[in-house]
Amino acid sequence: MRYLQTFNRRLRQIREAGQLSCGDVAEMCGVDEARVVSWESTDARQRAWPGVTELLDFCLKTETPLEDLLDLDDAGDTGQLELPGLAFSQGDDLSTALKELEREISRIQLSEEEMELLRRFRKTSGENRRMILQILGK
Repeated sequence: MRYLQTFNRRLRQIREAGQLSCGDVAEMCGVDEARVVSWESTDARQRAWPGVTELLDFCLKTETPLEDLLDLDDAGDTGQLELPGLAFSQGDDLSTALKELEREISRIQLSEEEMELLRRFRKTSGENRRMILQILGK
C-alpha cells in the first residue's frame, strides 16, 4: 500500500490542525477510537489502515481533499490506484462499482445545515466547543 506510507503522519497533522481528537475522528468515521489510534501508530507492526468508507467519511466531514492523506506523488507509478476495500478484477463492471461509490458518498455527505453547524463549531473558541460537547453529553 505504497499510497498510504505516510498516511499515519498526514492524518495526525490534519486532525491536530483541525483541533480534533481521535475520538472525534472515530465518531466521524463510525469506528472505535482505538482504530483511529492504530491508523496513526508510529509502529508499523501495530498500524492499521482505514477502508474506503472511513477515508471518504473523514474527507467529506472535514472537507479534506483525499490527496492530502495519500501518497500520490510517485511520478513513476503508472498503475491504477487501489484503495483498501475497493478493488476491481478484470471481470468487474466499473459502472456497478461507481454506482456503489456514489451511494456511499451520498450516505455520508453532510446537509447544508450540518455543514453550517460544523463551520460555526470550528470557528468558535475552545471554551465554547467544550460547552457544546458537554451539552451534547460527549
